[in-house]
Amino acid sequence: MTGNINRKMANITRDIQSPLDFAVEKQTQSTLGMVQEAIAHGQTLLAFQPVVRSGTSGKIGFYEGLIRVLDPTGRVIPAVEFMGKIEDTETGREIDVLALRHGLNTLKNNPALRLSINMSARSIGYSPWINCLNRFMHDAPELGERLILEITETSTMMMPELVIDFMHRLQPNGICFAMDHFGSSAFTIKYFKDFDFDVVKIDGQFIRGIAQNPDNLAVTRALMAIAHQFELLTVAESVETAQDAELVNQIGIDCLQGYYFSAPTTQPDWLRTANQRKA
Repeated sequence: MTGNINRKMANITRDIQSPLDFAVEKQTQSTLGMVQEAIAHGQTLLAFQPVVRSGTSGKIGFYEGLIRVLDPTGRVIPAVEFMGKIEDTETGREIDVLALRHGLNTLKNNPALRLSINMSARSIGYSPWINCLNRFMHDAPELGERLILEITETSTMMMPELVIDFMHRLQPNGICFAMDHFGSSAFTIKYFKDFDFDVVKIDGQFIRGIAQNPDNLAVTRALMAIAHQFELLTVAESVETAQDAELVNQIGIDCLQGYYFSAPTTQPDWLRTANQRKA
Protein backbone atom coordinates (compact mmCIF):
# COMPACT_ATOMS: atom_id res chain seq x y z
CA MET A 1 0.00 0.00 0.00
CA THR A 2 2.75 2.41 0.99
CA GLY A 3 4.63 1.55 -2.20
CA ASN A 4 1.62 2.45 -4.36
CA ILE A 5 1.23 5.79 -2.59
CA ASN A 6 4.92 6.59 -3.08
CA ARG A 7 4.73 5.76 -6.78
CA LYS A 8 1.65 7.95 -7.21
CA MET A 9 3.34 10.82 -5.41
CA ALA A 10 6.42 10.43 -7.60
CA ASN A 11 4.25 10.58 -10.72
CA ILE A 12 2.51 13.71 -9.47
CA THR A 13 5.86 15.33 -8.69
CA ARG A 14 7.14 14.61 -12.20
CA ASP A 15 4.00 16.12 -13.70
CA ILE A 16 4.34 19.37 -11.74
CA GLN A 17 6.55 21.90 -13.50
CA SER A 18 8.35 24.59 -11.59
CA PRO A 19 7.50 28.17 -12.65
CA LEU A 20 11.03 28.56 -14.00
CA ASP A 21 10.85 25.36 -16.08
CA PHE A 22 7.45 26.42 -17.40
CA ALA A 23 8.76 29.86 -18.37
CA VAL A 24 11.80 28.36 -20.11
CA GLU A 25 9.64 25.88 -22.02
CA LYS A 26 7.24 28.62 -23.14
CA GLN A 27 10.13 30.80 -24.25
CA THR A 28 11.66 27.91 -26.21
CA GLN A 29 8.32 27.21 -27.89
CA SER A 30 7.91 30.90 -28.73
CA THR A 31 11.42 31.09 -30.20
CA LEU A 32 10.91 27.92 -32.21
CA GLY A 33 7.63 29.23 -33.58
CA MET A 34 9.21 32.56 -34.53
CA VAL A 35 12.04 30.84 -36.42
CA GLN A 36 9.64 28.46 -38.16
CA GLU A 37 7.53 31.43 -39.30
CA ALA A 38 10.64 33.20 -40.61
CA ILE A 39 11.64 30.10 -42.58
CA ALA A 40 8.13 29.64 -43.98
CA HIS A 41 8.02 33.24 -45.23
CA GLY A 42 11.59 33.40 -46.54
CA GLN A 43 12.65 35.84 -43.83
CA THR A 44 16.23 34.65 -43.39
CA LEU A 45 19.49 36.25 -44.47
CA LEU A 46 23.17 36.48 -43.67
CA ALA A 47 25.04 39.15 -41.76
CA PHE A 48 28.70 39.52 -42.68
CA GLN A 49 31.68 40.21 -40.42
CA PRO A 50 35.17 40.79 -41.85
CA VAL A 51 38.22 38.79 -40.81
CA VAL A 52 41.17 41.18 -41.05
CA ARG A 53 44.73 40.21 -41.86
CA SER A 54 47.22 40.98 -39.12
CA GLY A 55 49.42 44.02 -39.68
CA THR A 56 47.78 45.07 -42.95
CA SER A 57 45.92 48.19 -41.81
CA GLY A 58 42.52 46.60 -42.11
CA LYS A 59 42.95 44.51 -45.27
CA ILE A 60 40.23 41.85 -45.25
CA GLY A 61 41.14 38.21 -45.71
CA PHE A 62 37.59 36.87 -45.83
CA TYR A 63 34.13 37.39 -44.37
CA GLU A 64 32.13 35.19 -42.04
CA GLY A 65 28.47 34.79 -43.00
CA LEU A 66 26.21 34.57 -39.93
CA ILE A 67 22.58 33.45 -40.22
CA ARG A 68 19.85 35.88 -39.18
CA VAL A 69 16.06 35.69 -39.13
CA LEU A 70 13.48 38.47 -39.18
CA ASP A 71 10.80 38.56 -36.51
CA PRO A 72 7.19 39.59 -37.37
CA THR A 73 8.10 43.28 -36.96
CA GLY A 74 11.02 42.99 -39.39
CA ARG A 75 13.66 43.18 -36.66
CA VAL A 76 16.87 41.27 -37.46
CA ILE A 77 17.45 38.53 -34.85
CA PRO A 78 21.05 37.29 -34.36
CA ALA A 79 21.62 33.53 -34.20
CA VAL A 80 22.84 33.75 -30.61
CA GLU A 81 19.27 34.59 -29.58
CA PHE A 82 17.70 31.46 -31.06
CA MET A 83 20.22 28.76 -32.04
CA GLY A 84 20.64 27.45 -28.50
CA LYS A 85 16.92 26.73 -28.32
CA ILE A 86 16.53 25.13 -31.75
CA GLU A 87 19.89 23.58 -32.66
CA ASP A 88 18.83 20.04 -31.72
CA THR A 89 15.53 20.26 -33.62
CA GLU A 90 14.57 19.78 -37.26
CA THR A 91 14.23 23.56 -37.49
CA GLY A 92 17.88 23.89 -36.43
CA ARG A 93 18.90 21.65 -39.30
CA GLU A 94 16.78 23.70 -41.72
CA ILE A 95 18.57 26.85 -40.53
CA ASP A 96 21.92 25.18 -41.28
CA VAL A 97 20.74 24.47 -44.83
CA LEU A 98 19.58 28.05 -45.31
CA ALA A 99 22.90 29.44 -44.03
CA LEU A 100 24.76 27.25 -46.53
CA ARG A 101 22.44 28.15 -49.41
CA HIS A 102 22.66 31.89 -48.68
CA GLY A 103 26.45 31.61 -48.44
CA LEU A 104 26.89 29.72 -51.69
CA ASN A 105 24.58 32.09 -53.56
CA THR A 106 26.56 35.01 -52.16
CA LEU A 107 29.80 33.47 -53.45
CA LYS A 108 28.19 32.82 -56.81
CA ASN A 109 27.08 36.45 -57.13
CA ASN A 110 30.37 37.94 -55.89
CA PRO A 111 33.36 36.31 -57.67
CA ALA A 112 35.97 38.25 -55.66
CA LEU A 113 34.57 37.22 -52.29
CA ARG A 114 35.90 34.58 -49.88
CA LEU A 115 33.35 33.50 -47.27
CA SER A 116 33.09 31.23 -44.24
CA ILE A 117 29.82 29.58 -43.21
CA ASN A 118 29.05 27.86 -39.93
CA MET A 119 28.03 24.23 -39.87
CA SER A 120 27.90 21.46 -37.29
CA ALA A 121 28.68 17.77 -37.33
CA ARG A 122 24.95 17.07 -37.47
CA SER A 123 24.85 18.75 -40.91
CA ILE A 124 27.00 15.98 -42.38
CA GLY A 125 24.28 13.38 -41.87
CA TYR A 126 21.42 15.65 -42.94
CA SER A 127 20.48 14.94 -46.56
CA PRO A 128 19.10 18.40 -47.50
CA TRP A 129 22.34 20.04 -46.32
CA ILE A 130 24.60 17.60 -48.16
CA ASN A 131 22.40 17.76 -51.26
CA CYS A 132 22.59 21.56 -51.24
CA LEU A 133 26.38 21.50 -51.05
CA ASN A 134 26.72 18.80 -53.72
CA ARG A 135 24.37 20.60 -56.09
CA PHE A 136 26.34 23.85 -55.92
CA MET A 137 29.66 22.03 -56.24
CA HIS A 138 28.35 20.25 -59.35
CA ASP A 139 26.94 23.39 -60.98
CA ALA A 140 29.72 25.80 -59.93
CA PRO A 141 32.76 23.80 -58.73
CA GLU A 142 34.90 26.95 -58.66
CA LEU A 143 33.00 28.10 -55.55
CA GLY A 144 34.84 25.52 -53.47
CA GLU A 145 38.08 27.53 -53.67
CA ARG A 146 36.38 30.47 -51.93
CA LEU A 147 34.31 28.57 -49.35
CA ILE A 148 35.37 28.00 -45.75
CA LEU A 149 33.25 25.72 -43.57
CA GLU A 150 33.46 26.48 -39.84
CA ILE A 151 32.84 23.72 -37.31
CA THR A 152 32.98 24.38 -33.58
CA GLU A 153 35.50 22.48 -31.52
CA THR A 154 32.70 20.96 -29.41
CA SER A 155 30.77 19.75 -32.46
CA THR A 156 33.93 18.35 -34.02
CA MET A 157 34.69 16.18 -31.00
CA MET A 158 31.14 14.80 -30.76
CA MET A 159 31.77 12.71 -33.89
CA PRO A 160 35.45 13.06 -34.84
CA GLU A 161 35.58 10.09 -37.23
CA LEU A 162 32.55 11.39 -39.15
CA VAL A 163 34.06 14.87 -39.45
CA ILE A 164 37.46 13.49 -40.53
CA ASP A 165 35.84 11.40 -43.28
CA PHE A 166 33.77 14.39 -44.41
CA MET A 167 36.85 16.58 -44.68
CA HIS A 168 38.78 13.97 -46.67
CA ARG A 169 35.88 13.71 -49.14
CA LEU A 170 35.51 17.48 -49.57
CA GLN A 171 39.18 18.39 -49.93
CA PRO A 172 39.31 17.73 -53.70
CA ASN A 173 36.72 20.51 -54.10
CA GLY A 174 39.17 23.04 -52.69
CA ILE A 175 36.98 23.78 -49.65
CA CYS A 176 38.81 25.00 -46.54
CA PHE A 177 37.84 24.07 -42.99
CA ALA A 178 38.07 26.21 -39.87
CA MET A 179 37.79 25.04 -36.26
CA ASP A 180 35.63 27.61 -34.51
CA HIS A 181 36.05 28.44 -30.79
CA PHE A 182 39.43 26.69 -30.61
CA GLY A 183 40.35 26.14 -26.96
CA SER A 184 36.77 26.33 -25.65
CA SER A 185 36.51 22.68 -24.61
CA ALA A 186 38.60 19.69 -23.59
CA PHE A 187 39.85 19.11 -27.12
CA THR A 188 41.67 15.82 -27.63
CA ILE A 189 45.01 16.75 -29.18
CA LYS A 190 45.61 13.15 -30.33
CA TYR A 191 42.91 13.64 -33.00
CA PHE A 192 44.31 16.92 -34.26
CA LYS A 193 46.71 15.50 -36.83
CA ASP A 194 43.91 13.40 -38.36
CA PHE A 195 41.74 16.38 -39.26
CA ASP A 196 42.15 18.52 -42.37
CA PHE A 197 41.62 21.90 -40.76
CA ASP A 198 43.20 24.86 -42.51
CA VAL A 199 42.24 27.51 -39.95
CA VAL A 200 41.70 27.69 -36.19
CA LYS A 201 39.74 30.53 -34.62
CA ILE A 202 40.94 31.04 -31.06
CA ASP A 203 37.98 31.35 -28.74
CA GLY A 204 37.03 34.89 -27.77
CA GLN A 205 37.12 34.16 -24.04
CA PHE A 206 40.92 34.22 -24.30
CA ILE A 207 41.10 37.27 -26.58
CA ARG A 208 38.77 39.69 -24.79
CA GLY A 209 40.92 41.74 -22.42
CA ILE A 210 44.09 39.88 -23.37
CA ALA A 211 46.17 43.06 -23.08
CA GLN A 212 45.43 43.15 -19.32
CA ASN A 213 45.28 39.42 -18.63
CA PRO A 214 48.57 37.44 -18.50
CA ASP A 215 46.68 34.14 -18.13
CA ASN A 216 44.73 34.72 -21.34
CA LEU A 217 47.95 35.67 -23.08
CA ALA A 218 49.63 32.44 -21.95
CA VAL A 219 46.70 30.31 -23.15
CA THR A 220 46.57 32.13 -26.48
CA ARG A 221 50.29 31.61 -27.04
CA ALA A 222 49.88 27.89 -26.30
CA LEU A 223 46.94 27.53 -28.70
CA MET A 224 48.83 29.48 -31.35
CA ALA A 225 51.86 27.21 -30.93
CA ILE A 226 49.71 24.11 -31.52
CA ALA A 227 48.17 25.68 -34.61
CA HIS A 228 51.50 26.74 -36.07
CA GLN A 229 52.96 23.29 -35.43
CA PHE A 230 50.32 21.96 -37.83
CA GLU A 231 50.78 24.92 -40.22
CA LEU A 232 47.28 26.26 -39.63
CA LEU A 233 46.15 29.86 -40.12
CA THR A 234 45.19 31.46 -36.78
CA VAL A 235 42.30 33.87 -36.22
CA ALA A 236 41.69 35.75 -32.97
CA GLU A 237 37.95 36.01 -32.29
CA SER A 238 36.21 38.79 -30.34
CA VAL A 239 38.84 41.50 -30.74
CA GLU A 240 37.10 44.49 -29.19
CA THR A 241 39.74 47.09 -28.28
CA ALA A 242 42.76 48.73 -29.86
CA GLN A 243 44.99 47.41 -27.06
CA ASP A 244 43.89 43.82 -27.61
CA ALA A 245 44.27 44.17 -31.38
CA GLU A 246 47.81 45.54 -31.00
CA LEU A 247 48.91 42.74 -28.66
CA VAL A 248 47.40 39.99 -30.80
CA ASN A 249 49.23 41.46 -33.79
CA GLN A 250 52.49 41.50 -31.86
CA ILE A 251 52.40 37.85 -30.80
CA GLY A 252 51.93 36.63 -34.37
CA ILE A 253 48.24 35.78 -34.83
CA ASP A 254 47.51 35.73 -38.57
CA CYS A 255 44.04 37.31 -38.65
CA LEU A 256 41.71 39.24 -36.33
CA GLN A 257 37.92 39.37 -36.09
CA GLY A 258 35.67 41.34 -33.80
CA TYR A 259 33.68 44.47 -33.04
CA TYR A 260 36.85 46.59 -32.98
CA PHE A 261 36.88 46.26 -36.76
CA SER A 262 33.18 45.81 -37.54
CA ALA A 263 29.97 44.37 -36.15
CA PRO A 264 28.21 41.82 -38.38
CA THR A 265 26.09 43.67 -40.90
CA THR A 266 23.52 42.66 -43.48
CA GLN A 267 24.77 45.48 -45.73
CA PRO A 268 28.58 45.23 -46.02
CA ASP A 269 30.43 47.67 -48.26
CA TRP A 270 30.79 45.25 -51.17
CA LEU A 271 27.07 44.44 -51.13
CA ARG A 272 26.05 48.12 -50.95
CA THR A 273 28.29 48.85 -53.92
CA ALA A 274 26.74 46.00 -55.92
CA ASN A 275 23.21 47.21 -55.11
CA GLN A 276 24.11 50.75 -56.17
CA ARG A 277 25.39 49.46 -59.51
CA LYS A 278 22.11 47.59 -60.06
CA ALA A 279 20.12 50.72 -59.24
